[in-house]
Amino acid sequence: MPPEILALIDKPLSLIAVLFVGAMFGIVVEQFTVKQKRKAWRERNSGRSSKGKPGDGKVVAFQPKADPIPDSADQLRTVMAADFTVQPLLNRGEARLFKELDRLVLARHPSWQVMAQVSLGEILRSKSKDAYACINSKRVDLLVVDADCNAVAAIEYQGTGHHLTDAAARDAVKKEALRKAGIGYHEVVAGHTTPGDLRGLVEKLVPSKD
Repeated sequence: MPPEILALIDKPLSLIAVLFVGAMFGIVVEQFTVKQKRKAWRERNSGRSSKGKPGDGKVVAFQPKADPIPDSADQLRTVMAADFTVQPLLNRGEARLFKELDRLVLARHPSWQVMAQVSLGEILRSKSKDAYACINSKRVDLLVVDADCNAVAAIEYQGTGHHLTDAAARDAVKKEALRKAGIGYHEVVAGHTTPGDLRGLVEKLVPSKD
């Protein structure tokens, strides 16, 4: 055993002091190493979180993944677990308008028809996916179609409480899409549109069979 160690053994206090200093030095070195590793990790991850040109300083926000769309099996299980009841296709005002409009159209041209609650996604197309998504689920109350089932004009029934909702904004979207497709858009307002007004509208829209 080296004489230096023997000397320390003979002096226990000196040995304890040396061991303490060595332990403190080891702790300092370990903390420094950990800090350096953390710094390097932050630099690597900060580089990954930015996109675009280097040095633009832009950080991409976290975007959660959208919930997966249920497949047919999931939809079937959901439907089997629920109850369904029948509801009228049209309210009373719309139903009265439908019957009168259908009568007037058939009187003008037996091959023309009136359809109710038609989805715009079924009669309009657009190369813009965003624009199509805006109108796909929207419907028109009544639709006049010709003998080849081509849409000619949309008829919207405006009830007494129509102005109390955001229906006007929705109607503006429908009206613009129909206008661009060359399909007429007409409103029948409860308490204002007379039977004569409706008859005159049909005479303008539907050619006489005679």
